[in-house]
Amino acid sequence: MSELCLFCHIAQGEMASAIVYEDDLSLAFLDHRPVFYGHTLLIPKAHYATLPDLPAALLGPLWANAQLLCRAVELGLGAEGSLVLINNKVSQSVAHVHIHIIPRRRGDGLRGFLWPRLSYRDEAHLVEVRDALRQAVAALKG
Repeated sequence: MSELCLFCHIAQGEMASAIVYEDDLSLAFLDHRPVFYGHTLLIPKAHYATLPDLPAALLGPLWANAQLLCRAVELGLGAEGSLVLINNKVSQSVAHVHIHIIPRRRGDGLRGFLWPRLSYRDEAHLVEVRDALRQAVAALKG
């Protein structure tokens, strides 16, 4: 194998995977260590390390495929819903952008294992965080 990342090898057919869906842009396959059975990973076939690296032109088609897979886990597996998430850098086990589509059912035991909940210290703290984000968005769009 070449120096490509694990998901690039899968996308190029160099490594076996349980493929759920494929089109010209993307590939979806079962996670080999699922949170719940049917946990699917959706990747662009081209290598982009994180969501911020993904070209804007690919966002719509990739998320349309994520939507399709959300519907598929409900229809095909009788799931009541799904959890859809992306890790960028922190907790990203493979440095190739991938969308997790995880089937969910009421009472499945998945509670708070992903993140602790916090409270803002006060209204001023909330405004401070909001304004920092607004300024960052303006700088990025500017």
